[in-house]
Amino acid sequence: MTAQYDVLIRGGTIADGTGRSVYDADVAVQGGKIAAVGKVDGSGTEEVDARGLLVTPGFTDVHTHLDGWVTWAERLNPSSSQGVTTVMFGNCGVGFAPCRNADRDKLVRLMEGVEDIPGIVLTDGLPWNWTSFPEYLDSLSRRRFDADVAALAPHAPIRVFVMGDRAAAREPATADDIEAMADITRGALAAGAFGFSTSRTINHRASDGAHTPTLRAAHDELLALTAAVGATGTGILQMICDFEDMENDFELVRGMARRSGRPTTLSVMQFAHAPNRWRSLLDHIAAANRDGLNVTGQVIGRPIGVFLGLEVTFSPFAFCPTMLQMNRLGFDDKLQRFRDPMVKAHILEEFAVPIEHRQAEIREAFEGRTVDIHSMAQMLTNFDKMFALGDPPQYAPAPHTSLACMAHRAGRSAAEVAYDAMLEQDGHGLIYTPAVNFADGTLDVVREMLVHNNTVLGLSDAGAHYGLICDATAGTYMLSHWARDARDRIPLPIVVKALTQEGATLMGLSDRGRIAEGLRADINLIDFDKIRLRHPRVTYDLPAGGKRLTQDADGFVMTLVRGVPTYRHGEFTGALPGCLLRAGRSLN
Repeated sequence: MTAQYDVLIRGGTIADGTGRSVYDADVAVQGGKIAAVGKVDGSGTEEVDARGLLVTPGFTDVHTHLDGWVTWAERLNPSSSQGVTTVMFGNCGVGFAPCRNADRDKLVRLMEGVEDIPGIVLTDGLPWNWTSFPEYLDSLSRRRFDADVAALAPHAPIRVFVMGDRAAAREPATADDIEAMADITRGALAAGAFGFSTSRTINHRASDGAHTPTLRAAHDELLALTAAVGATGTGILQMICDFEDMENDFELVRGMARRSGRPTTLSVMQFAHAPNRWRSLLDHIAAANRDGLNVTGQVIGRPIGVFLGLEVTFSPFAFCPTMLQMNRLGFDDKLQRFRDPMVKAHILEEFAVPIEHRQAEIREAFEGRTVDIHSMAQMLTNFDKMFALGDPPQYAPAPHTSLACMAHRAGRSAAEVAYDAMLEQDGHGLIYTPAVNFADGTLDVVREMLVHNNTVLGLSDAGAHYGLICDATAGTYMLSHWARDARDRIPLPIVVKALTQEGATLMGLSDRGRIAEGLRADINLIDFDKIRLRHPRVTYDLPAGGKRLTQDADGFVMTLVRGVPTYRHGEFTGALPGCLLRAGRSLN
């Protein structure tokens, strides 16, 4: 007898993405769509016994920086191996299209600085077979992936394309400049971009130290470009801003949302220097929604932390002369030297020398890249805020487990404790420095952000910060911590809704994000009790042999994209059913 379905998932516990209570049911898949949910008769070409497993929609990641990655790679791991079936990039106003030949270096330096993607990786990996934004999308449309991909039109490349060096110098745009940028924005949306993004944060700098070209773009420029988005009747607006002047900055947000009539989403984080600003920002967002605007705060479910170690970009000893020399070595040779007791004693002696005494050699060692030595040194030597990451990783470490406290209890220097922590796991040991969302030393702030009525899950930055951060796996943490292990748990159906439907809704995708008949068969089968993140590791699989942090996880039994299994127990099946999505176009 011929099977009626391609895949028949039997007896799973369904968290359907709507936030309703879980229930047991079968799910039948045919032709890339969900054909039936409930008690399903018949048979499948592949039948999966899902009893005891959680069945969810595929996850949506609305905030990535995979703009370059998707031009050279097919797999979007670790995102795609941990349940993510749809990603959106082009966030924060940075990307690689549109771009003239003469401006390629500008955009590479900007992405290198803003998102910590080595310039050599981009130079070697980007094919540059486009000039315009529609041509960039056309290039991606010829590729296949293990998840669906979507792009925002980023402000900085558009500004540089129109204004050239004047954009890099952050000069005001003329009326003609603004109209030209608006034309490009309309063209990008017509070609299938999912919206427009911009940045107004001083933290976004090119690798040569220059601020992002969009930092001080005038209000009339932003309002004209967002009005251009609104004229298309599709797309979202995404912005990151420091909100140092909350009233003035948020008035711009209101203007953008009002002029465009489109959903507007803003990065919301807690910074140690302004620990309550995030709450004021969410209050302003709530007020905007009460006034009929559609504004959301984009949040992440754990602290954003920097990893320090021997194999990653920085360590507490990064500015010591001996370490600067060792950076030229491969990992094995570096580890051999680092294990030498004489080298250890020498580095610890150098560490005690004030940073002011060696600025010239530090700048020379960084080969032209602008480094804020004092700010970096402060972060790299604050042992009260440094923790051995551990395995399984601890993303909310107790204050008494800091390296400073460990050193005090052992009667040793904190620097020596940090040195030894880096030697753990055969030199792959990582030190964790939670920099954002952890000013109070708890996750209370994170939980408050997550359950707010006007927030959406995001900020994973997948595809960026290769040598510092690995937050592409934050969705897995949502399940393991907030839905299962936390004392103040968030109900599982609400967590799944945040991972699935809410992101799809923000993107304007009505064909996915829920387990329901007729929708896309993007589905995860998860052993909920076994969900666990492993210790991050470094791989060398980027163009030009570049390295990146990645992270594996247990508990993901199967992921289907468009009804096709892409991962089984974390292992890639070889299938590439994912493709470029174009907003406003049929996805069948």
